[in-house]
Amino acid sequence: MDSLSADQRAYALPSRTEPQGAQRMKKVTALVGTIRRKHTYGAVQGLLANLEAYGDVECEIVAIGDYRIETCGGCKLCFEKGEEFCPLKDDRDVLIGKIMASDGVVFASPNYSFQVSAIMKTFLDRLGFLFHRPRFHGKTFTSIVVQGIYGGGKIVKYLDFVGRGLGFNVVKGSHATAFEPMTVKEQLKQDKALARQSKRFHRRLLKPAYSVPTLFDLMIFRMSRTSIGLMLRNRDYTYFRELGWLESDYYYPTRIGPLKKTAGSLFDLIGAAMSKVKGDQYCGKKDLTA
Repeated sequence: MDSLSADQRAYALPSRTEPQGAQRMKKVTALVGTIRRKHTYGAVQGLLANLEAYGDVECEIVAIGDYRIETCGGCKLCFEKGEEFCPLKDDRDVLIGKIMASDGVVFASPNYSFQVSAIMKTFLDRLGFLFHRPRFHGKTFTSIVVQGIYGGGKIVKYLDFVGRGLGFNVVKGSHATAFEPMTVKEQLKQDKALARQSKRFHRRLLKPAYSVPTLFDLMIFRMSRTSIGLMLRNRDYTYFRELGWLESDYYYPTRIGPLKKTAGSLFDLIGAAMSKVKGDQYCGKKDLTA
């Protein structure tokens, strides 16, 4: 562990234990993928106002468009050597730093062409290496999507899936329909949905940060780390080794019962078998092209 940088130590398992009786303000940061300060921005303001009304939450809205985020070129250097070798020198790490400094995070986007906005997608692509090396464990996450007509529900599912892949504790997101001008009925419907969402989000913020993993969470971790364990020269491998993830039950210390321990061993075997098949296929393709 001594070879880790200060940032990597923070990414590994940030301290979230408060002194008994202490009431630390929770920090929530909303990253908004739109330039327009209209319906999506307004929905975020509504959610954050609800959270601040509890009295123990402070919030910040970060417009991704105000930062320089370049388009990923798919060179894979972040996977193979480390994110510090990325040839793009933009504000990616500034935004990652804002997430790391937060207890809760919101991703918000309008529905553009039945997907997140280009601003949001470009940002998510710049976080690609974090799906291999997740570091937002213990932080609460939710999403907001605002649409004109249709498709917002699927985008919410996508963003919530992204949140899980990045290591967050995910609170189901919400979507709203907003014509221009927004009708009173639509506004009331959105306000009610945001009130329910903020209540769920705040409740999760106050729970223990590091929850017991589900069987699905355990499966993803164990099968991924088995595959990564075979890539000795890959940055994913050295990262897992430095953090002790090649031997641990999960990303962070947690109570794993006998059933999940047995399931974890089974997932290791399945992951090894799948990695072997993939390796054999790769070697076969190399032979054909030699």
